[in-house]
Amino acid sequence: MLKVTVDRNICAGHALCQARCPEVYGADELGYCVILMEDVPDSLREQVELGAKSCPEGAIKVTEVK
Repeated sequence: MLKVTVDRNICAGHALCQARCPEVYGADELGYCVILMEDVPDSLREQVELGAKSCPEGAIKVTEVK
């Protein structure tokens, strides 16, 4: 299981994360990232990590939860 968080003070609203994994990354009314699923199953690991890596600001953190 993975835990996903976003630092909304850093997010610039590029939505690159959302393009990579729309099941987990969404956008608010201003276009900034919102996490739709904080506890992510391993089946979405690759997409979630790709979404986090695609953030130019590095606003998204993905951590392993046991």
